[in-house]
Amino acid sequence: MAPITAPGQAAALFAELGPWQRALRAQFPIVTANPELAYLDSAATGQKPRAVLDAVQDQLTTAHANAGRGSYPWANASTALVAGVRDRIRTFLDDPEPERSAVHFTSGTTEGLRLVARDWLPELLTDGDEIVVPFADHEANLAPWLEAQRLLERQGVRIRVREMPYQDSSGDYDTAALARLVGPRTRFVAATHVHHVYGGNMNVHLVRQAVGPDVPICLDAAQSVGHLPVSVAELDVDFVAFSGHKALALPGSGAVWARQARGPELRPGGWRGSPNTTGIASLSAALDWLEAAGTERIGRWTVALAARLSDGLRRLDAYEILGCQRSLALDARVQQRCGIVTFRHRGIGASDLGFILFSHGFMVRTDGHCQAGAGERSSSVRVSLHVYNTPEEIDRLLAVLASLT
Repeated sequence: MAPITAPGQAAALFAELGPWQRALRAQFPIVTANPELAYLDSAATGQKPRAVLDAVQDQLTTAHANAGRGSYPWANASTALVAGVRDRIRTFLDDPEPERSAVHFTSGTTEGLRLVARDWLPELLTDGDEIVVPFADHEANLAPWLEAQRLLERQGVRIRVREMPYQDSSGDYDTAALARLVGPRTRFVAATHVHHVYGGNMNVHLVRQAVGPDVPICLDAAQSVGHLPVSVAELDVDFVAFSGHKALALPGSGAVWARQARGPELRPGGWRGSPNTTGIASLSAALDWLEAAGTERIGRWTVALAARLSDGLRRLDAYEILGCQRSLALDARVQQRCGIVTFRHRGIGASDLGFILFSHGFMVRTDGHCQAGAGERSSSVRVSLHVYNTPEEIDRLLAVLASLT
């Protein structure tokens, strides 16, 4: 995503995309019904456009039945829905070989990553192999790999878990150090597309360059699918796990896409049970809506909003902004935050600041944000944005924050 290189460029972007954004914002009933509130917690869960709500209502009232369990018309419609959304996800992710890949529905990113860790990774590894995983990203992209290590050890297979290296203080991966870390026994790498605390695009294409063409990469895309374009053709990863509820669909929906090219095929073990057909219907509608809206424009909009916020915050001495310090200004020449800005007040605790902000109509996240053990030690305030947010909300937020300095 190209940086906003000057204040004038940001203003021009808001002017250019303003009518488009206002038309989309009007499609979110919970947003339009509460104009006095600013929802700034989309990294936790996204709000739902009318098209998604209508699709859920339609599925529940016209052809609601269990998929793959019957031959009558409603059951057939549910079965066709599930199969069709698998293909829809392949298209949405720009799958270069859809005839080869697999899509498995999950309750969200965490289950998707655990699916890879539990049902695919053990078949790949032998005694003495190594995997590289992030210790300062979301806990969901660390715990499953450590769980796999423990399960293998009980079977007499000992693997080494290496920590993904980070650049000092920026939160970005250190791909030069990663290239030095990878060796002949490196069998697998886990990575994150957009960091859920620092807001940075983690440059997964550079991770691929660092580890070489043969090592499978599993991508946590919870903060990118539905927020910006995601192309598995360009990223050259082997797994993409994401949550539907962060991509404007219902909670309890999600998927893991598997390339099926490096290593064994992903075949979920055990009895899978009934699919979440209503959640899958909502996911299909959400992907349709996002594609029509344009994920590239959504990404440009939220990057510009985040840059507006970080540029204002950097002028307030009372606040510490987490992540890369070279990307705060509107005219920064480096990659700016993908709709996520996390900060602390130097004198007010994060929880108290959250209560103060809500008293002014702002809903933000205030805690440790489920960051894994090598991450931040103190709680913070996270503002996370989507297409329904506006420059006026950012300016109002900055005015309140400035009054607390």
